[in-house]
Amino acid sequence: MLSAVIACFVIGYVVIVFEHPLRLDKTVPALLMGAVCWALLSLGFNSGALDVVDSYGQLFSMGGHGADHLSDAAHHDAEHGFSGTLLHHLGKTAEILIFLIGAMTIVEIVDLHRGFDILKGWISTRSKKKLLWIVGILGFILSAIIDNLTATIVLVTLLRKLVPNREQRIWYIALIVVAANAGGAWSPIGDVTTTMLWIGDRVTTLGLVKYLILPSIVCFVVPFLFASFMKPFQGDLSVEPELTDEDLMSQERLLSSKTMLFLGLGMIVFVPIFKTVTHLPPYIGMMLSLGVVWLVSEYIHPEEDFTEERKAAYSAHKALSRIEMSSILFFLGILMAVAAIETVAVGEVGALRAVAEALDSVIPNQDVVIMILGFLSAIIDNVPLVAASMGMYDLATYPVDHKLWHFIAFSAGTGGSMLIIGSAAGVAAMGMERIDFIWYFKKIAWLAFVGFAAGAAVFLLIENLLNAAG
Repeated sequence: MLSAVIACFVIGYVVIVFEHPLRLDKTVPALLMGAVCWALLSLGFNSGALDVVDSYGQLFSMGGHGADHLSDAAHHDAEHGFSGTLLHHLGKTAEILIFLIGAMTIVEIVDLHRGFDILKGWISTRSKKKLLWIVGILGFILSAIIDNLTATIVLVTLLRKLVPNREQRIWYIALIVVAANAGGAWSPIGDVTTTMLWIGDRVTTLGLVKYLILPSIVCFVVPFLFASFMKPFQGDLSVEPELTDEDLMSQERLLSSKTMLFLGLGMIVFVPIFKTVTHLPPYIGMMLSLGVVWLVSEYIHPEEDFTEERKAAYSAHKALSRIEMSSILFFLGILMAVAAIETVAVGEVGALRAVAEALDSVIPNQDVVIMILGFLSAIIDNVPLVAASMGMYDLATYPVDHKLWHFIAFSAGTGGSMLIIGSAAGVAAMGMERIDFIWYFKKIAWLAFVGFAAGAAVFLLIENLLNAAG
């Protein structure tokens, strides 16, 4: 039964990879994979063929030869443990989905009010190379301030206005994924994995900045240097001037667009502040931010002669209808499928934990193990991988801000750039622009690998120099 669960995950993953040759939306295999993996896990668990492990490492079993060998109390506890584990993973997945829906809705409300036309007005260059660096720097900085997923969504929306040609635009968007993941690695709110390490008292904000800012910059700059000399970024953009540019807006329309732009981005930035003050999960802050932006949007519109008939065109309901719901459902399916693999027991631990421990025992060099973790994060969601690594290494041996935790944050955060489905930013870009997995693998993967390797080398050099000085 364990083989069946793993086979289901592998087959579903392969179908997702080859969605374009198969002409099948990736959401379909993701949903099927998530549901079937848990169905097989449930059948195996209730028949006694499989054991499960919850997020606290507690093992639940129906017994090796069926449920009849368990007392009623033990049977009830095992069933409760299984259902509780399922609800736990669903809750963690829902946190991500609610956060994503809130961020995407705020971005769409800002876009409906033409807020991103303001950013477009600030970028006056037609040089492809200059535009590459401008959006790259924006992605790197924004991802650290908000998060790499939201930064990618914002910049994809912006690039749709700056580069109408999709074939040109996907080159920029693919490299934005690299920049956003690099920018998120050195900030406690820049990536879900750094947030996990931060909340779990493995790293501090100052520690992340001190040890990861330079490696992250290198991870961003090196791929962009190589890309600057590639054909897609040579010459100028051939874009016809539009009548919606900032300089053609009336002062009233300009003010409303600026208000919604700064309010929208400001409320997203407010989310980590809200979390710090209240100690509530980020999705609660995102709900509050969305509510504020929604409230203001009811009374501010980019038209002088606004009528009730035009209200629907700028409403949050319109913004919600523009959200890529297939991407949300894809997240649901893939995250629940990964959760099933994390839950199924191999010995006394979950399957992903077992893989991590096997790597640690086979490869004695810890730095190599963590770099492999970076490569794995491009294939498997980095969240359970980081969770497994947090379970492998205890705080007594590796205290707060130990080199191990910083390298895990860097590798898991930036390694996902090597495949388009290896990070939340990549999945969002893939969903919004229908970027082909094979195209990204052929054109961008090597750039992301070079950046990852260069950043890792700089990190190890910094750590060795600091250790030598100490």
